[in-house]
Amino acid sequence: MISLKSVTGEAALNKSRVITECIKHKNLLLMLLPGIIFFLIFRYGPMYGIQIAFRDFKFNKGITGSEWVGLKHFYDLFSRPSFLEVFTNTIKISTYKLIFGFPVPIIFALLLNELRMVKFKKAVQTISYLPHFVSWVILGGLFLQLLSPTSGPLNILLRELGMKPIYFLGDNAWFVGTLVVTSIWKSVGWSSIIYLAAIAGVNSELYEAGNLDGCNRFQLARYITFPAIMPIVTIMFIFAVGGIVADDFDQIFNLYSPAVYKVGDVLGTYAYRNGIESMDYSFATAVGLFTNIVSLVLVLSANFFAKRYSDNGIW
Repeated sequence: MISLKSVTGEAALNKSRVITECIKHKNLLLMLLPGIIFFLIFRYGPMYGIQIAFRDFKFNKGITGSEWVGLKHFYDLFSRPSFLEVFTNTIKISTYKLIFGFPVPIIFALLLNELRMVKFKKAVQTISYLPHFVSWVILGGLFLQLLSPTSGPLNILLRELGMKPIYFLGDNAWFVGTLVVTSIWKSVGWSSIIYLAAIAGVNSELYEAGNLDGCNRFQLARYITFPAIMPIVTIMFIFAVGGIVADDFDQIFNLYSPAVYKVGDVLGTYAYRNGIESMDYSFATAVGLFTNIVSLVLVLSANFFAKRYSDNGIW
């Protein structure tokens, strides 16, 4: 039988070990401090405002002074005919981005890894990273000009070939595809960094053994490189699944118009119009909270299945 004294002594010993380790690695903990402060201020601090979703928020009364209405705004959200369309658009666009966009950085990283011309490799990497640092506000204006049905270079080329101009940003049939392609173009270089880092950590002896067995470069990539980075691919896939309902608001807001609301209006833009333009802050907060809850469920589900069918996962 374990005595209370022994349990207390073990707890005190563990506490002493933790303190000792913290003192030993105090410099690393200090480096971690800015990140902790950032998340406390900009991630956990705003959670206080979640209660707006359960109140009839009024500016003059403040958050706590506003009337508590419970799930009223959620009932309102789910009962609106426009909600199903917006939710479907969000899932559709994000799923297309996941299917067509998720593999591209992996393939790009594998191809870059096969380049032997160091200067050319660095040039390609630098060029592919640049779009990530340009905001969608600037890119939105750029694509409006490039894809213009009257003066856009692409449509001018189509007319020269005897084809009709395409309203890429004003036609429901083309808008979703345009979103997917422009999103991939902007993110492929930056997203490939983590895969390149994983590839750099692959044991070189495996490649030497593969060469001795007569494997060509494609076989080396298929049977050595890709399986070695599979844990990272799984983790990134779990995060990507969690982001299915967390639409890319910046991109869609700067590219869409009322003409494509039917296929382009998503939860983020829906919350913006109701919260900022219509000043219905409680309803917009309810939309945001619903989005975050669904994202959490998707992440937990994806991680569960990843752990069940493989040894990889977030935890």
